[in-house]
Amino acid sequence: MSTPTIVTFIVYLVGMLGIGLMFYKYTNNLSDYVLGGRTLGPGVAALSAGASDMSSWLLLGLPGYAYTDGFDALWICVGLSIGAFLNWHYVARRLRTYTEIASDSITVPDYLENRFKDRTKVLRVISAFVILIFFTFYASSGLVGGAILFQETFRMEYNTALLIGALVIISYTFLGGFLAVSWTDFFQGILMFLALIIVPIVAITEMNGWGSTVSAVSEINPGLLDAFDSLSTLGIISLLAWGLGYFGQPHIITRFMALKSTKDIPKAKLIGMSWMVISLFGAVFTGLAAIAYFAGNEPDNPEKVFILFADILFNPWVSGILIAAILSAIMSTIDSQLLVSSSAIAEDFYKAIIRKNASEKELVWIGRIGVVVIAIIAVVLAIGANPANENASSILSLVSYAWAGFGAAFGPVILLSLFWRGMNGKGALAGILTGAVTVVVWTLLTDAGIIKFKLYEIVPGFILAVLAIYLVSMLTHGPDKDIQEQFDQVKAAG
Repeated sequence: MSTPTIVTFIVYLVGMLGIGLMFYKYTNNLSDYVLGGRTLGPGVAALSAGASDMSSWLLLGLPGYAYTDGFDALWICVGLSIGAFLNWHYVARRLRTYTEIASDSITVPDYLENRFKDRTKVLRVISAFVILIFFTFYASSGLVGGAILFQETFRMEYNTALLIGALVIISYTFLGGFLAVSWTDFFQGILMFLALIIVPIVAITEMNGWGSTVSAVSEINPGLLDAFDSLSTLGIISLLAWGLGYFGQPHIITRFMALKSTKDIPKAKLIGMSWMVISLFGAVFTGLAAIAYFAGNEPDNPEKVFILFADILFNPWVSGILIAAILSAIMSTIDSQLLVSSSAIAEDFYKAIIRKNASEKELVWIGRIGVVVIAIIAVVLAIGANPANENASSILSLVSYAWAGFGAAFGPVILLSLFWRGMNGKGALAGILTGAVTVVVWTLLTDAGIIKFKLYEIVPGFILAVLAIYLVSMLTHGPDKDIQEQFDQVKAAG
């Protein structure tokens, strides 16, 4: 690794820590720490939502998938794009309005408790527990990506690389909270976007253009250019079903809650969707170009193709920026996940159960301690996912499991709580538990070979959660009059 690349990389890391320090003084209470005081503008909300959504799988996992499976990867892109659009179009405005009217809710468990006026705290605690479980797996996938990056870039040993990456991310999240996370994600999103335009264009140009690239891929395996070649109907459904996950991702929908005004949503949607579609297809074309470029000299790990392109095709200064873009993808998701997890600890466990009269300053510090605790657990899980281990999980597989868990557990609950007047708290609890348990059990049964066909676990989880919410809400006492009146108030507000 050359000196210019190292210098560029270090400057980037220092810049991210600087943002954390800058926003330290603006974090005075728990609302500031976990929601930024609802002050996000459309550009920051859109790019920070996109960057926190995509994680290391956008620059490592997705190019790696396209490298091994070709245009099959397009189905994930289509599913995600549809899901993200529907999320911005239908969920963002209603959730922003509802969380403010429902006692100014600042977390997803907080919203669910206030939405259904649950005095027992069961709904809050169960939803917070599910968040902590799946986010720990999700954060570990990002840490694996960071370790692979440091390992490949600086020739470090995996565990050393893992600890260094984790330390950087923990530092600025610990200091600055939501505003630091959102603004770093904004700049990281720009960097990721530019990298996913530049790398595939330069790689394809090196192969003498798109026609030559496609011809080279076709000679290796023509099926890689056919999105229908190796996929069954269930396989296509499974890939499209990634889009269902958007409705239940706490680190994404909190950006809707943090918007300054619902009037900003159309602009944010345009910015966010443009960023997303271009970035997704840039990642796929990077993987496709890698099939042709590395023919006969295949990398040991398909998820390293972007890193290899950054090192081979560019001068050291540009290479350093592109390597920083990969770290951006990793950091922008983990910081959001750590923040949501810490808010669950501070707001939904500590304040709700242990110390109801805790001061705002105390809650902020409990949140910061929560960041460290969750990060440590995620690091332990990431150590077990060392790619050198024969049975280690890929970044994409770790992300897909956590994505399914959130999508099935919270997606139906969020959607129906926003748009169905007849839903009650018991139905919400049944939906969360059914979705989460179905994902876990379905995965175990599939891995054990008991379920013989391949179907992404989010599909049965989402369907069964919807059924559970509907049936339990209909079979138990309907929502009280004041809950229905609040729903009508939100509906009238648009």
